[in-house]
Amino acid sequence: MAANLEDVPSLELMTELLRRMKCSSKPDKRVILVGPPGCGKGTQSPLIKDEFCLCHLATGDMLRAAVKAKTPLGIKAKEAMEKGELVSDDLVVGIIDEAMKKTSCQKGFILDGFPRTVVQAQKLDEMLAKQGTKIDKVLNFAIDDEILEERITGRWIHPSSGRSYHTKFAPPKTPGVDDVTGEPLIQRKDDTAAVLKSRLEAFHIQTEPVIEYYTKKGLVANLHAEKPPKQVTAEVQKALS
Repeated sequence: MAANLEDVPSLELMTELLRRMKCSSKPDKRVILVGPPGCGKGTQSPLIKDEFCLCHLATGDMLRAAVKAKTPLGIKAKEAMEKGELVSDDLVVGIIDEAMKKTSCQKGFILDGFPRTVVQAQKLDEMLAKQGTKIDKVLNFAIDDEILEERITGRWIHPSSGRSYHTKFAPPKTPGVDDVTGEPLIQRKDDTAAVLKSRLEAFHIQTEPVIEYYTKKGLVANLHAEKPPKQVTAEVQKALS
């Protein structure tokens, strides 16, 4: 953001003003996205953010930003990382607390990648309660492991452009070759059945109790994440309206 408003181009100013006017009538929302790798959270999250004027809080990004900005919590997080330790739950909740005070989070937030455990969920609830707020909805991107395996292990990437293909859903014209440049496609190291299996095991063990925790509070909306993106978007809109 330019320090002086006079230096901001008029079109950008007007666009931002119109956006804020539109957002002022939107209800506040605090939403958690839960789902295994490849479930489609990344596709839906920008749409939710724009539709409901929320800020997107991804814990990994926030930790890196706090470390870079050298905030007191960021310094503590950096110390933990340099020792090869996991950043404590209290630190992460503190960093979320800090991030929530930004102007872009006025109407609420989408939390992605947190909480991963019931203890984290409890600490988050305590922190929000101190501010007089609470989580409004937990969107559970429910999908079978078999479908995920097909989705993820079929992904091929063209490294220099970022174009992605899928052997079944969006195949290249020539197998293993980028349509535009004719260069070879690669598969990400994480996009193998073995890596996916261990990530899914961790997800089921750690995060399913979190879904259970919020289900007891009546906050969970179960989405059919195996459906095409547009249909999932319609389910998201319904759950949040």
